[in-house]
Amino acid sequence: MGNIFGKTKTKPVSRVTEQDKAVLQLKQQRDKLKQYQKRIEHSLEKDREMAKKCLANGRKERAKTLLRKKKYQEKLLSNTDAQLETLEKLASDIEFAQVEAQVVSGLKVGNEALKKVNEILSIDEVEQILDETRESIEKQQEIDALLNGVLTEEDEDEVLAELEDLIGAEEPKEMETEDISDRLPDVPDEELAKERKRKEKDTSGSSKKVALEA
Repeated sequence: MGNIFGKTKTKPVSRVTEQDKAVLQLKQQRDKLKQYQKRIEHSLEKDREMAKKCLANGRKERAKTLLRKKKYQEKLLSNTDAQLETLEKLASDIEFAQVEAQVVSGLKVGNEALKKVNEILSIDEVEQILDETRESIEKQQEIDALLNGVLTEEDEDEVLAELEDLIGAEEPKEMETEDISDRLPDVPDEELAKERKRKEKDTSGSSKKVALEA
């Protein structure tokens, strides 16, 4: 039941291609051949030493047999060198072919994008836009030439002055302070006189206190 109603998990798509697997296998075979070469080289040295000992003990035929074996293994070693070169070349060719395939894929995508752009703007439309732009520029140049020929230097100064006035009119004006003294109620003269006497009394008291402390 769980498998029926539950969501089936999709396996992630592997990024390893068949070419990658082939390159990996070639490199594994190369490594095995290198290990085989090391064993042969070790055996060659061992057979050579044994042949020397046999000669020293008077066993000439045994030494000759060991040297024949050594010669045969040297040929095998030479063959493995050629095989290693072939494997490395194959791996290199496959890797380079993968790079070429990526380049071709990129060119294909770029070509499709370029086709879509060309469909949006045809040659006729581009030529029309360029002609209209050229005509607009030429018309503006003609207007500038006419104005420059009609207006005098004094006219140009007046134009600049008017432009400055327009710029000044656009700037925000500072808020003017409003005089509200007329709106304030009048203070009675009697209250002003009492306030003045109180301040004088406070001032004289402070002076006496300072003199006593001195």
